[in-house]
Amino acid sequence: MRLALSAGIGGLLFGYDTGVISGALLYIREDFGQVDRKTWLQELIVSMAVAGAIGGAAIGGWISDKFGRKKSILLADGLFAAGALVMAFAPAPWMIILGRVFVGLGVGMASMTSPLYISEASPARIRGALVSTNGLLITGGQFLSYLINLAFTKVSVIISKLRKLSLQDQKV
Repeated sequence: MRLALSAGIGGLLFGYDTGVISGALLYIREDFGQVDRKTWLQELIVSMAVAGAIGGAAIGGWISDKFGRKKSILLADGLFAAGALVMAFAPAPWMIILGRVFVGLGVGMASMTSPLYISEASPARIRGALVSTNGLLITGGQFLSYLINLAFTKVSVIISKLRKLSLQDQKV
């Protein structure tokens, strides 16, 4: 079970990434005016993770066979982390797009390698149940991302209310 959960982190990251962009796009549009004005740029930011995932899944099998399942999963998680850092410090929309491609590569590799590793390392009698944890973690990651999006939305509402109160106090 520990093996399935640790290998299934790729599934959790996959689910998290597919869900978190819906809330993050609101803040990206605020920070970058050109993204707010151009819907094609918003669409590009969202879809680049899927494009990266196609490439990651395509090369994931080869990397997994060449270097091993564990190293492939670690590389996928590293790509995801690198993409997240690139997006976090992005000074322009093109850097967000680049970060989304890195995240997508990691997600694609993990979505191919994690279930494979779990199935190969699991006893036959519980193999199906353990492989299905990957699917459970994907939906769990989506749920987690929506909870985080909700928390950030509530924080922004609270901050805007506090700013209004502060401005009212200054006027008095």
